[in-house]
Amino acid sequence: MTRDEQFMRRALELAEMAASEGEVPVGCVVTWGNEIVGEGYNRREGDKNALRHAELIAIERACEALDGWRLHGCEMFVTLEPCPMCAGAAINARISRVVFAALDPKAGALISRVMLFDHGFNHKPEVMYGLMERESAILLGEFFLNLRK
Repeated sequence: MTRDEQFMRRALELAEMAASEGEVPVGCVVTWGNEIVGEGYNRREGDKNALRHAELIAIERACEALDGWRLHGCEMFVTLEPCPMCAGAAINARISRVVFAALDPKAGALISRVMLFDHGFNHKPEVMYGLMERESAILLGEFFLNLRK
């Protein structure tokens, strides 16, 4: 298993935790080198807060762990393409690379709906997508199928 797969596997575990709590199954880890410095999963329903996306929680915890808001050299691994808010947070936190599993045709802000990182902001993270896409898509599909029942 590659380093990237190891981190995405942890993000998928977090997404499963979200699903078990009735949250949309999205998990995220932020790494520094070979260490996870922040992680989170969706908590919007439980916290009754629109800002409690997996990425924002993981970034917040990484900032706390590294004692600063600039996360130069950090990488984000997330199971679903970030929305505009989370993509903006990655820019503002100076995340170096964003790796995501599944495309989000409804709200994805890196490829699906808009390429936010290509709009000339002061920082542009590298993007990689498709790592463990199948596993993430299955988890999301099962969650929404069960929700409709």
